[in-house]
Amino acid sequence: MLAHGQEKRAQAPASQACVAAPGWYTLDARSPRAAPGADVLAQMAGRDIVLLGEQHEDVSHHQWQLQTLAALFQLRPRMIIGFESFPRRAQPVLDRWVAGELTVQQFLEQSEWAKVWRFPAELYLPLFHFARLNRIPMVALNVERSLTEAITRSGWDAVADSQREGVSRPARPAAAYVEYLFEIFRHHDRVAGKPTAELGKDSAEFRFFTEAQTAWDRAMAEALARQLGSSQAGERPLVVGIIGGGHVRDGFGVPHQLRDLGASNVGALLPVDPRHDCASLKPGLADAVFAIPPVPLGRPPPPRLGVRLEEVEGGVRLAEVTAASLAESSGLRRGDRIVSLAGAPVTRAGNVVAAVRLQPAGTWLPLQVRRGEETLDLVIKFPPRQ
Repeated sequence: MLAHGQEKRAQAPASQACVAAPGWYTLDARSPRAAPGADVLAQMAGRDIVLLGEQHEDVSHHQWQLQTLAALFQLRPRMIIGFESFPRRAQPVLDRWVAGELTVQQFLEQSEWAKVWRFPAELYLPLFHFARLNRIPMVALNVERSLTEAITRSGWDAVADSQREGVSRPARPAAAYVEYLFEIFRHHDRVAGKPTAELGKDSAEFRFFTEAQTAWDRAMAEALARQLGSSQAGERPLVVGIIGGGHVRDGFGVPHQLRDLGASNVGALLPVDPRHDCASLKPGLADAVFAIPPVPLGRPPPPRLGVRLEEVEGGVRLAEVTAASLAESSGLRRGDRIVSLAGAPVTRAGNVVAAVRLQPAGTWLPLQVRRGEETLDLVIKFPPRQ
């Protein structure tokens, strides 16, 4: 699904950069216009809800979010921060973290970070520390992955009310959002077990895919809007959402659902790369964008297998294996259950995530998996550092 930072970027050569980094730009004219940061932030501080989009795996996006949060906090110190990265059931853990009752390790373990969010915790920890340092409430915006997966398989109407986690029926998406989602849909290898190359816009599979995405948008919009409704008159906080850019751009996803819920005073900000995002910098993309300067490559990002893990009785199962990924090239298949890594038994998804991220480039990691009634010995060969 696109909310994991996989939204397609329009590509433009570096020589065609249309904005200068670093800097804020508004998009209310034919071409982006430079704007004083103080003016942009003052305008956003007057909103009820501000959405800060991101590519989940991009460290510079999270650095920008932290900078923007700090500036907004100076203008509106009564603040609440919502995070897409946590399902609703993690709310008590978030409360204990902000109260200073948990260590980082306890926080990540009790919130089941390695299970519910597939991105390195170090990308988000500065944001979490900022909230705790200033005692800013953190709110879990997401729902269980099993809910969106059930909708993707069978559609909204086939999911019982008791399984919807209180999420109400989403507003009908705009036609342009449906077109955008179809592009995302086509970049998946398979949906509901069928190759997407064989499925069109009129297919039930794409309809269910769209319903799952809009339900995801709706869930986060409801969680954000609820923070306004729970505040006393005259004491409304500034509610900030830290969510994937695909849910923010063009006012389609979460902003559209917020409007349907009656929350109209909403701001949207996005970070952009001047080298690649020019084609998307059109009126309506967001209230303003921040052009992020290129960051020289230093320490390479931790390796990734290209799998989605789920904990099952007696081990860890591969719920999904991405096409052309390191996992697929190593012989792993969807449904495999990991028994051991480097000879050590595996009982938690976090064990797998940690082992992969600590593996040096150019080395081999042996593992044992159960596939049906067979036990297989495989080796993951990590590519050498480029």
